[in-house]
Amino acid sequence: MPVQIIVGAQWGDEGKGKIVDHLSEKVDIVARYQGGANAGHTVVLPAKKGKKEKEFVLHLIPSGIFHPHVKCVIGNGVVLDPVALMTEIQQLKDAGIKISGRLLLSHNAHLIMPYHKMLDAARERGAEKIGTTGRGIGPAYNDKYMRTGIRVVDLLNRDVLCKKLKRNIEASNELLSKLYQTQELDVDAIINEYQEFDRKFDEYITDTSEYLNAALKKNKRILAEGAQGALLDVDHGTYPFVTSSNPTSGGACTGLGIPPTSIDSIVGIVKAYSTRVGNGPFPTELKDEIGDRLRRIGGEYGATTGRPRRCGWLDAESLRYSIRVNGIQRIAITKLDVLDEFKEIKVCTGFKVGGKKLHHYPTDSQTLDVVEPVFKTFQGWLTKTSDIRNYKKLPKEARQYIEAVSKMLDTSIWMVSVGARRDQTLMVR
Repeated sequence: MPVQIIVGAQWGDEGKGKIVDHLSEKVDIVARYQGGANAGHTVVLPAKKGKKEKEFVLHLIPSGIFHPHVKCVIGNGVVLDPVALMTEIQQLKDAGIKISGRLLLSHNAHLIMPYHKMLDAARERGAEKIGTTGRGIGPAYNDKYMRTGIRVVDLLNRDVLCKKLKRNIEASNELLSKLYQTQELDVDAIINEYQEFDRKFDEYITDTSEYLNAALKKNKRILAEGAQGALLDVDHGTYPFVTSSNPTSGGACTGLGIPPTSIDSIVGIVKAYSTRVGNGPFPTELKDEIGDRLRRIGGEYGATTGRPRRCGWLDAESLRYSIRVNGIQRIAITKLDVLDEFKEIKVCTGFKVGGKKLHHYPTDSQTLDVVEPVFKTFQGWLTKTSDIRNYKKLPKEARQYIEAVSKMLDTSIWMVSVGARRDQTLMVR
């Protein structure tokens, strides 16, 4: 039963959208298993008949939507913002992408409500902010685990929806007043707005767990994608500076309602250097001209918020940890071309604390804030790689860098990306 999971192995923004789009050509279904509209997956479609190439940033709909034969699933583990979903559907329709009959939405997915966004924004104005996108993701997951959340299926019954909303809005208004947010929410206005959403995306709603398991029995090929990265996992990431769900591979089973026995392979997506958005420890961060160059050349600004990303050298110590907790079997390296202009390139091979080497990756922020990274320096290639279409044609120094990283991680490198377009993907044999 062939399910392949695509996992971001760092702090997100590794280029999963492009890799999922690339792999979707040979699968039947692409399914998103967690997160919300705080994730941005960028896909660049090739130019056609004299027209310019098109760039799309998807926040909820899987990147496989650009392949006409692929069905796309938004699973129960996703927290769904109806406003973002309808905007995305319209954007794709306007571009001539067929959605009807190809998009399936779990009836058990939880909804992001207006008060979730207000609570998120109000908390981020406080002294102990995490650095979230302010899209209401955390508060929505909080309601889910408090068992007070509102799911897609609740839109079908106005009485049930009204009862739940009144309870939640009363609690939210009380909390918002404590957070110095004076605006109060209107229950009837929200009910009318969300039931209108229900009418608009009713055709997409189904029991996606049943659909996926039926597809597995027919040996359909399924690609499961998450949002963010493994080091932002609420259980296994750099807590508390994490997301509110499980981007790690284990989240695919709970977020889609498929059995662990259906998983065939797990691919980790690794950027050729490291970036992080928001607050939290970042041992290899470069707060100098080199970090600025990485950001400028790599266009390292959030696809969802536009915030500048923090940049640093590749961290092999954190990647070994990520490979362990995810069971990653092979790796796709992205944005290798960003390193083309660097005379020297460094990789963190491990951490020290107080002069003593650590023998495991510490996920607590207190330790990560004080670790001393140990670096190995590689010679740069100072040659443009974005026009190369064969791995063996890469500069010798680039191949040495890739192969050294593979050896450090004890994991094979499967593909290398040297640009945003589909054709800028090199398979490693």
